Amino acid sequence: MLKRYLNKMISTWKGFDYQIDKRVPMYYIILLVLNRCMMLVNGYLSGISNKGLFFLSRKAKVKARFKLKVGRSVSIADGCLIDALSEKGIRLGNNVAMGINTRIEGTGNLQVLGKGMRVGNNVGLGYDSFYGCSGGITIGDDTIIGNYVSFHSENHVFNSLEKPIRLQGVSHRGITIGKNCWIGAKVTVLDGVVMEDGCIIAAGAVLKAGVYGANNIYGGVPAKLIRYREEMEVYSGQ
Repeated sequence: MLKRYLNKMISTWKGFDYQIDKRVPMYYIILLVLNRCMMLVNGYLSGISNKGLFFLSRKAKVKARFKLKVGRSVSIADGCLIDALSEKGIRLGNNVAMGINTRIEGTGNLQVLGKGMRVGNNVGLGYDSFYGCSGGITIGDDTIIGNYVSFHSENHVFNSLEKPIRLQGVSHRGITIGKNCWIGAKVTVLDGVVMEDGCIIAAGAVLKAGVYGANNIYGGVPAKLIRYREEMEVYSGQ
């Protein structure tokens, strides 16, 4: 009975049919529900702008809360840190989940205010990841991002051989991730990356500045084209 009710409730929140595996024990579900209730209360009391059903762990930390805005049914897990101080702030869309120990840094250096981050709807940000938003990060709807991923929307200037690199300043081009993308575990995304809709990035890849075409699969260090997704559809059809 409880599982049936939860399936219906979660499906309503997420906007698609969601069914809990029948093998999940009832005690586990009860503990999960209690934890989510505490997160919901904490989200309500946080004072952070949201559109409802904001699940915020008591073990998460948010700085510059006035610069953070979240949509409906957003979850921020244990150990997360969001420093929202930035020009445009941090925006999380509807049904966004932020995994355990993930960090979003709006500004890397107080000498230059960062641009911030905008995340679309139905996006999953994996565990133990880092998003440096100094140059701006945009992530489209329905994108899933694995664990141990890092985004760096800032680059050090190193043209001079006489001056220490740390004193030569930084440059910003920003990072743009399209809709319906899948970024595997331990991927590094560098400043200047533009990933078009439907891209898949293999685990452990390093993406340097450039455009990564729609519906393509990339992997390696640095990342190179591995396959076209259209080809895989043809193979599966045969």
